[in-house]
Amino acid sequence: MEEIKIEKMNLDHFNEIKEVLISEFDDFWNENLLKEEIENENSRYIVAKKNNEIVGFAGIKYNFDNCVEIMNIVTKKNQRRNGIGKILIEKIKEIAKEFCVQKICLEVNEQNLPAINLYQKNGFKQVGVRKQYYDGKFDAILMDYNL
Repeated sequence: MEEIKIEKMNLDHFNEIKEVLISEFDDFWNENLLKEEIENENSRYIVAKKNNEIVGFAGIKYNFDNCVEIMNIVTKKNQRRNGIGKILIEKIKEIAKEFCVQKICLEVNEQNLPAINLYQKNGFKQVGVRKQYYDGKFDAILMDYNL
């Protein structure tokens, strides 16, 4: 497998991927929200690059509850199942320690089994459920990772 390089996301990275967020990274919010998150001082976003191409990105936000929340982990459709998500999670764990928090938390759609499996394989435990959180139909699975 070619080497994956992790970099702090900046506005140049954002401009590189903003036009393909929906088509290449699906299930993502929208470009305006991503730009706001990149510029937020309580957030940290990273990109995964292979051969100088962005193949994934992830972000966390400090939520003032002794926890950082994973806002998203997204891999380019044609690069899935290549270990990029695992690499992004490992880097998120490193970055979370810089915030001096005790845990990483997240919510994931109950329908997103690949993401749930990825989180479980990387030490996240289910701690709760938000009923009908996604589109008023699907539950959100709440998960934590203790640092």
